[in-house]
Amino acid sequence: MNIGFIAHDGKKKLMQNFCVAYRGILSKHTLYATGTTGRLIEEVTNLSVHKFLAGHLGGEQQMGAQIENNQIDLVIFLRDPLAAKSTEPNLTKVVRLCDIHNIPIATNLATAELLIRSLDRGDMEWRETFRQ
Repeated sequence: MNIGFIAHDGKKKLMQNFCVAYRGILSKHTLYATGTTGRLIEEVTNLSVHKFLAGHLGGEQQMGAQIENNQIDLVIFLRDPLAAKSTEPNLTKVVRLCDIHNIPIATNLATAELLIRSLDRGDMEWRETFRQ
């Protein structure tokens, strides 16, 4: 499965901790992330992450294009609802695209853990047939 990662600045450390905790599961999949988030994940997990541009430089649009082309199966987007972002319209587009294309998306730690554990149990296998 192809997993996309996006994290607001205030959630990047939480994303790193999440990826360390679920490194074993994540190592079985192909990982994509906006630039800084991807670099930080690689630093702490030693996993290979395909990095798009930094979010504010177009990484969110690149992730959105992958979603539109049905190339992402799951998105973990740890967002900071209390911090206003100038790129918020791009991030809202990512969420909307996930809804349009039936891509599971987590926007907080609790949902991210549920989706990753579901992935590990094989509950996401429907994406394989959906993608074809």
